[in-house]
Amino acid sequence: MDSEATTPLQEVRANIARACTPSRREPDDVTLIAVSKTHPAEAIVPLLEEGQRVFGENRVQEAQGKWPALLERYPDVELHLIGQLQSNKAEDAVALFDCIHALDRPSLVKALAKAMEKLGKRVPCFIQVNVGSEEQKGGCAVEALPELLTQAREAGIPIAGLMCIPPFDIEPAPFFALLAKLAADNELSGLSMGMSGDYQTAAMLGATHVRVGTALFGERDSQH
Repeated sequence: MDSEATTPLQEVRANIARACTPSRREPDDVTLIAVSKTHPAEAIVPLLEEGQRVFGENRVQEAQGKWPALLERYPDVELHLIGQLQSNKAEDAVALFDCIHALDRPSLVKALAKAMEKLGKRVPCFIQVNVGSEEQKGGCAVEALPELLTQAREAGIPIAGLMCIPPFDIEPAPFFALLAKLAADNELSGLSMGMSGDYQTAAMLGATHVRVGTALFGERDSQH
């Protein structure tokens, strides 16, 4: 497959398969989320035509603007919210998305639980953990994870697993290993970790979901 990888999607999938080999994982154990944030519908269609069916967006409002029409044409698409979520957007997020990756605080637990109850829709959520203890980043502190997990479960929110964004420009492997340990300690199987620069490392270390944008779409015109 390596020599035949002619599109970015084929190349990323081949890299994931290669990364899974040392840890004897199956490539199908890793869900590739194509991060389509800031990209217009016309840039997304080629990946849809190529068979990609899981996509990630950072902002509720942006997703509302471009995905309803695409979902009419491709109803089997799975849409993941991977960016920070404001509590006042919880209902819109529950209505549109199939999975939420950034549950990180008690107020959002309450907002999401209320929205899911109102809409009669239970959306699986990853709890984001601030594995690098970075003040500017979202995610709950490592020591706050057990309590937040308890609150989410008691509120009836389905927990898909844990998510992290390692510190920039530092070897990510220790942070991925920490997230995997936290998930195991809390009897969770889902691990949303790894982006364009480090998804192969993440796949090798147990990621069940990798969030890849630039490697599939190229550089964005504007950083959001």
